[in-house]
Amino acid sequence: MAGVSREVSGVPEIDLSDAEVMRDPFAVYDEAREHSPVARLTAPGFGGMWAVTRHEDARTLLADPRFELNASSFIRPDVPEDCLPYMRSMAEMNGHEHLRLRRLVAPAFTARRAADFRPRIEPVVGALLDGLPGDADDGEVDLLRHFARPLPMEVICELVGIPEPDRPRWREYGATIMAGSGQGFASAVPGIVEDAKAAIARRCEEPADDLLSDLIRAHAEDGDRLSETEMVTLVWNLVLAGQTPANLIANAVHALLGHPGQLAALREDPALMPRAVEELMRWCGPTLLAIPRFATQDVELHGTLIHKGDAVTAAVASANRDPRAYAHPDRLDVRRPAGTAGHLGFSHGPHFCLGASIARVQTEVALTSLLSRFPGLAPGSAFGDVRALDPGTWRLTSLPVTL
Repeated sequence: MAGVSREVSGVPEIDLSDAEVMRDPFAVYDEAREHSPVARLTAPGFGGMWAVTRHEDARTLLADPRFELNASSFIRPDVPEDCLPYMRSMAEMNGHEHLRLRRLVAPAFTARRAADFRPRIEPVVGALLDGLPGDADDGEVDLLRHFARPLPMEVICELVGIPEPDRPRWREYGATIMAGSGQGFASAVPGIVEDAKAAIARRCEEPADDLLSDLIRAHAEDGDRLSETEMVTLVWNLVLAGQTPANLIANAVHALLGHPGQLAALREDPALMPRAVEELMRWCGPTLLAIPRFATQDVELHGTLIHKGDAVTAAVASANRDPRAYAHPDRLDVRRPAGTAGHLGFSHGPHFCLGASIARVQTEVALTSLLSRFPGLAPGSAFGDVRALDPGTWRLTSLPVTL
């Protein structure tokens, strides 16, 4: 298959710049996975990294302390010096440092707390849906532009307690982040940091029932609390993390409209939605490759020597469709039994996505409300040609639909 070649050692080599890899990564990774549990990822101008392709190995890798996240795992925006203290997120931490921060913030991100926020998310979703008919052009509306992309920032503003007069500025931040890396992204960071500081100061003076107040109140048994720097870093990373639910919601709608039987099942039984969101995250979640880890020592994986300092990733697109973990893995099934292997769309192990519960609730509310409000929802004219060419993220460039 195009995009997959064989090294002399027999380990598959995948060229991430190959059009076929970006068009249909699942088929490419399927071939690589069935040939070997380890693959080599390459691209012009890129030093390359290793990838594990099977579910069990990927799950193990993501929890293995011999492979750690660090500053090299991320592309840092070029920001002013006074913003640098806020650029080191919890994702870069390991060991005791990471455990300390995780324990402090975890109570604000539990599944129960996310469920408590559902009544706050529902009107936010409803307001965006109210505006969709007015956004239509020749009977079609871009659901990505007018619904999936703006929704996460609207939810963050609600959960962090941003006053309505300040929200247009936060909406601009969200739009800039969604546009991707580059100078625009870097230029937005100082504003996000300053507004995060202002939001924290406001909630210190006026506590409320929101996420930011939860973080301010958070403390350990020994009295340890989050510093202002840690809270600001968390808030601005919430803005950054908004890409995941935006892309998941868009991918989910695109998948359901392409699978009328699955869409009909959800319409007939809305109680399937929590299970459906998990299945959609498995089948078409935005994460194709996990954030790269770096080996802290020489490690042998299935006969392949990974040298200390080598970059290694979990091929989530491959692991989430591994027949060793799922029956009929290439089939979208919103009724898939909940007891099957857990997907890796939110990662696994110590760095499991902190905001996973909020992302799940947000996606459930968005899909349930959308399908209920527009029973005639259907693909638009350019529905089949909207996939972004991105080897790391499964996402759309637009989502044209008729209401």
